[in-house]
Amino acid sequence: MKPKHQRLVLVLLALGAILGASALAMSALRDQAAFFYAPGDVKGKPLPLDRHVRLGGMVEKGSIRRAADGVSIRFAVTDGQAVVPVAFRGVTPDLFKEGSGVVAEGRFQPDGSFVADNILAKHDERYMPPQAAGNMHETKTLAQ
Repeated sequence: MKPKHQRLVLVLLALGAILGASALAMSALRDQAAFFYAPGDVKGKPLPLDRHVRLGGMVEKGSIRRAADGVSIRFAVTDGQAVVPVAFRGVTPDLFKEGSGVVAEGRFQPDGSFVADNILAKHDERYMPPQAAGNMHETKTLAQ
């Protein structure tokens, strides 16, 4: 085999390997991708019942209802246009409260409600852990 043909075979094999790796990566990412919806996005439209999605918005004030078992919670997520009732069973993040941002991961139900598997509490860019907040304004200098 001539060196010219060997290079051609190697280039073709390399391209095939790159295409195969890309196809595997794309199929893995497609299975793991979770689509993001706001309550207004699903208002009056067919619900994506067949896939795992994320629902984001603000926890509506006065909507949090904790069950007697201590781990079940019901609340409503709103974006100002629509409201979606959410049910969750588990431990909520410390930042989860009424009027705060939330991203719930789970599935829509045929009745329009949302059953969450995971809750992520959002905070603004000014968030500071309570331990650091007390020391923030404490200024120390060497020369006093």
